[in-house]
Amino acid sequence: MIATLLAWIDQHQNLAWWSAGVSAVAFFGTLIAIPILVARMPANYFIEREPPADSWRSRHSAVRGTLRVLKDVLGVLLVLAGIVLAMPLVPGQGILTILIGLSLLDFPGKRKMELKLIRLRAVRRGINWIRARARQPPLELPPREKKKKK
Repeated sequence: MIATLLAWIDQHQNLAWWSAGVSAVAFFGTLIAIPILVARMPANYFIEREPPADSWRSRHSAVRGTLRVLKDVLGVLLVLAGIVLAMPLVPGQGILTILIGLSLLDFPGKRKMELKLIRLRAVRRGINWIRARARQPPLELPPREKKKKK
């Protein structure tokens, strides 16, 4: 198995170097970007359904549409980079890159998925630790929805 992998890397040295480079940039980029983004996130991000008035979503429809497409393209690229480039070399970084890509995409059920992740005690504790270091209040979460009885 290892011999096969080494033979493949020997045959595809350019691709291996590019993969390693993209993985390193993604790794260090996320180490820098995640704390900044978490600290800048409004405390009521999960409470408010509508974006603030000064959000890019309130701009002209052409600007809003262009930014939305660019955000989705970046999200798809990050998901693909996480799967194809980062996962084989650095699995933890690959998962993180995929999650960041998913957070940029617009898809049905995204909010529910985000709430499920943020309600995990370890995730919430880590995010609120980053926010406390940046002198930001902890994230506010909506009350859990009661399950409908059938």
